[in-house]
Amino acid sequence: MNKPLRRIAIFCGVLIFALLARTNYLQYVRADELNTRDENRRVRIERYAHERGNIIVDGGKSITGSTETTSSDFKYKRVWQDGPMWAPVTGYSSQAFDASQLEKIEDGILTGNDDQLFFDRTMSMFTGEKKQGGNVVTTLNSAAQKAAFEGLGNKKGAVAALDPQTGAILALASTPSYDPSTFAGNSDKDSKAWQKLQKDKDKPMLNRALRETYPPGSTFKIVTAAAALENGLYTDIDAKTKSPVPFRLPQTTQDLPNEGSIQCENVPLREALRISCNTVFGKISDDLGNQKMIDQANKFGFNKDVFTPVRATESVYPKDNPPQNAMAGIGQASNRATPLQMAMVASAVANDGKLMQPYMVAKRQSPGLDDIYTHEPEQLSQPLSAENAQKLQEMMKTVVESGTGSNAKIQGVTVGGKTGTAQHGLGNSENPYAWFISYAKTDSGSPVAVAVVVEDSKATRDDISGGGLAAPIAKRVMQAVIDSKK
Repeated sequence: MNKPLRRIAIFCGVLIFALLARTNYLQYVRADELNTRDENRRVRIERYAHERGNIIVDGGKSITGSTETTSSDFKYKRVWQDGPMWAPVTGYSSQAFDASQLEKIEDGILTGNDDQLFFDRTMSMFTGEKKQGGNVVTTLNSAAQKAAFEGLGNKKGAVAALDPQTGAILALASTPSYDPSTFAGNSDKDSKAWQKLQKDKDKPMLNRALRETYPPGSTFKIVTAAAALENGLYTDIDAKTKSPVPFRLPQTTQDLPNEGSIQCENVPLREALRISCNTVFGKISDDLGNQKMIDQANKFGFNKDVFTPVRATESVYPKDNPPQNAMAGIGQASNRATPLQMAMVASAVANDGKLMQPYMVAKRQSPGLDDIYTHEPEQLSQPLSAENAQKLQEMMKTVVESGTGSNAKIQGVTVGGKTGTAQHGLGNSENPYAWFISYAKTDSGSPVAVAVVVEDSKATRDDISGGGLAAPIAKRVMQAVIDSKK
């Protein structure tokens, strides 16, 4: 071979090698990156080319589905049963606006693309069966969810309900809500529905049960009482406390007031919780100090993210100075909590001091309904001893039997609870938040713990109370869970 031909051959060989290297680089090194790029429409077309798996409640009832479309090259879009009621659980899945919550987190299972479904995908290649998504089986109880959603009605607020013995989330409601079906496609109509929701000042797409924090008000007195018992400040819930009236906030000239004309001087813990004495619990928080209060709150789940697997916003018991710490001990100042967090507080008390990890995915299933994952309940922490938890149960039971929580009574069932009316706005200028946390107990233990918050801007200020607005909703949810187990 003469010299020019040899050079041409070598040059062609280099080009072929470069082409092979580039092809392998794209196929193996950058494959995942290119597959997930927004510009890669073929991937999105494939994603919507088959029916999505379903989200299941009550162990077998589907609350989602898929429907064929004719106006797009995306063949299927998502639909929901009772969309506004279930949106705080499922989130949305949209051809134009991606997905959120369970629809996002469990997208691999629901589309059938998860590695756990590799065997099913491989088998379908040989059998010729149409590709299908797997199912996500939740812990949600439809009767409890309906009771929560209808109980909130046209009020702005949220409900979280747990099984104290396992941590299973039984209800997760938030109002006002939205219907994810209205923007599940990619048409102009879907876009307008999405834009309208984004501009809504009432934030219907905000999951208030998981993602909104509120001052917990007097419901936090359960945590403060737990701190007093766990640190040995008080041991007898019926013995007098060292609680003067007035109680002056430390390092200030300001007295901490009690509501109305209740008599709170030196009253025992049980009575202080029954009539909700600010002075008793503010003094406890001051006596224990900020660090011990933080430590106790942390054991209940404060100051950390909680994953259900949807992330819940961190609830906060703050590092603060003595006067603010005293106020935080009664659920005010910079103390902030999600409804889920306060349901966790009630559930730990009901479960004799054991706090279970909240979760709402019980199983993942293949398209053939074989279980490929089953959740095992796990303990998150031990906020208080069984002995002290039982003392708190007695205190909460008194609140319902003869105190501010009487609207939560259920015939033939032991119910414990705590009301709260949390200040809101600069100088308490806006309508307060109404809270109620509770648990129910039957012969087989405690099947449910509930937290309800109502931010009812339409109510008259004097008509807003945890016992008046929130306790009846909690009662409906607890009753629904109890009835569903009969």
